Amino acid sequence: MDTSEPQPQGRERGRAAGRERDGGAEKLNWIDRRREKIRAEVERNRRGDYTVPTWVLAVALVLIVGAWLGLVLFLG
Repeated sequence: MDTSEPQPQGRERGRAAGRERDGGAEKLNWIDRRREKIRAEVERNRRGDYTVPTWVLAVALVLIVGAWLGLVLFLG
């Protein structure tokens, strides 16, 4: 088998395989943590402990003030 890059031997091959396993385990742990965060958020929302994001409140405020100013300027 002729390849352009030499294959790692002995201890080096083990390290390379360990890096691949660690990366896979790290990705799996990230997925598990993400799922747990989502699960916790869904449980909070079902209990009624949800909060409205700040940007939604800011948009609502801008719309209300804009509508009020529009009424005052065009009808007043």
